[in-house]
Formats: sequence, C-alpha cells, structure tokens
Amino acid sequence: MSSHAGHGHHDAHTRTHAHAHTHSHGPGAAGAGTEFDWDVMGPMLEQEAELNSGPYEEAARWIAALPTAPKVRRVLDVGSGPGVVTCLLAEVFPEAEVVAVDPTPALLERTKDRARRLGVSDRVRTLEAELPKDAARLGEADLIWAGNSLHHMGDQRAALAAFAENLRPGGTVALLEGGLPTRRLPRDLGIGRPSLEARMDAASAARFDRMRTELPDSKREAEDWSALIAAVGLTPQGTRSFLLDLPAPLSALAREHVITKLTREYEVFGELLDAEDRAVLERLLDPEDPAGLHHRPDVYLLTARTVHLGRRD
Repeated sequence: MSSHAGHGHHDAHTRTHAHAHTHSHGPGAAGAGTEFDWDVMGPMLEQEAELNSGPYEEAARWIAALPTAPKVRRVLDVGSGPGVVTCLLAEVFPEAEVVAVDPTPALLERTKDRARRLGVSDRVRTLEAELPKDAARLGEADLIWAGNSLHHMGDQRAALAAFAENLRPGGTVALLEGGLPTRRLPRDLGIGRPSLEARMDAASAARFDRMRTELPDSKREAEDWSALIAAVGLTPQGTRSFLLDLPAPLSALAREHVITKLTREYEVFGELLDAEDRAVLERLLDPEDPAGLHHRPDVYLLTARTVHLGRRD
C-alpha cells in the first residue's frame, strides 16, 4: 500500500503502483512489488510527489493548525513510497518521529536517503509492512497520514478501524481520497477526436474497479469517507481539497513528468482504448512529432487532492 503522488484521486500511476504493493502513497496490501523495476519506478514516484509537494504541505499545515490538534509526537505515513511526503511531514511537525510505512524495501531505502539529504534522518524511521495484516506492528500515533492507500486495501472499513485503534486520544487520521482527475491536455488537441483524457479517465476507472474486486477480502464500500470515518468510531473533522495548478507553458521538469505519466498510462491501460486513441497517444509520446508532448506549448498540469480528517476522542 503506497500513496505517492497521485495522492488524492484514482490516477493511473497510483493504481498501477498499487497493484505491485497491495499508496499513492500508491499502494495497497498485496505486496507483489518485485514485479516492478524500482530503479525506474522510484524516481517517477519521487518526481510526482515533489511536483505535488505544495498541496501536500498545505494539507499538513492545515492539520497542524487545527484548534483540536494535539501535540504531534509520532506520525505514520501509510503507503509512504519514496518518502517525499514522509520528509515533508517531518518538517511540518518538527518535534515528531515520522515513520514511513511501505511494503517495498527499495522505496524505504529511498526514504532513508532522502531523510539524510534533508537533515531529518534523526526523526525519520522506516517500517516494512503490508497492510492491513501488519497493522498491529504500526504502534501508536498522533497522526496517521494515509495518502491514496486505503482504497488499495480490500476491506477498507476494517483497515480504517485498525488505524483508529492505533491513534492516541486526540489523534487524527488524514485520508487522501477522492479529488479530481488530472488534466494535462486541451479538450481538442487538433489531432484525433476531442476529449481524449475523458476517455482515458473511463479506461482508468474500469481498471481501478477491476483492481478493487481482485484485492484480498475485497468488500464494496460507498465512498462516503466522512461516514466511514464515523462508522469506525472517529469524529469527522472536516474535508478540504488542495489544488495543484501548473499552467502552460510547463517547466522542463513538469513536462518530463507529464510525458512519463502518459507513457505509463499508455502501457498500463492503452489496450482499453480504441485504435484511434492509441494512435493519438503514440503521436503525443513521439519526441519527433511536432504535435507531441515534447513540443506542444499548451501542455499543463491541473488536479486537486482531497483530504478527509477523523479524530479519536
């Protein structure tokens, strides 16, 4: 269960990575990460989380400023991936031990390396664990940050109840779930049929639904996150969304990220698109095509991450 940067909605990358683990961070509970080349996947996850660090930091500072917030001494980053958010949480909560929880050793090593580079290694710990079965190993916490990881656990209610058990009195669970699909391209690209990304969303959603049904102990749950928080005995503390808005023209780094993500999406669910849409994606990913992502001036990056809070009284 990893969260990682698509944290907040069902983006294709998060789902793909989830299949390997089980978030977001990316993500869930299966633990088959060995089928991925983490030397390739790790930098992609890191880059995505870094681009989203603004919304993540806003969310963390919102939590820290809540009038009901206790002193945060221990934080669990559930589905931590390469540790970008883990280290960010260590900065926002400077007196806390922050534990990166992920089933993939290669990503936990990236977390350790990042913590050393940023000078927070004295407070950042790592825990290799598969959730929900290893929930008892998490230990108590004042804040549990679950970035796009809960929806990669078959029985979401049971997993959230296990999180609630690990919260100290006054502690908070932050679920990054929902949000908005990422948009990167104009509705009409000038090639192919308009609304390519809407059809990609539909293909991505179909793949996500299949992933949910194939998870161990999968149970269907209405995605009313505040109601689910209340159902496990926590008090809902509010919901907010945080915007990532990088308009055109993109920086070289953001453009590279868009190209990497669309390449990954083409590989993962391209077969669910028709031949015309696949041909358009091939053109978009061709570095020699003047209509492709490498050259278009109209590529942008826009999405929203939604955070739902629950408090243990």
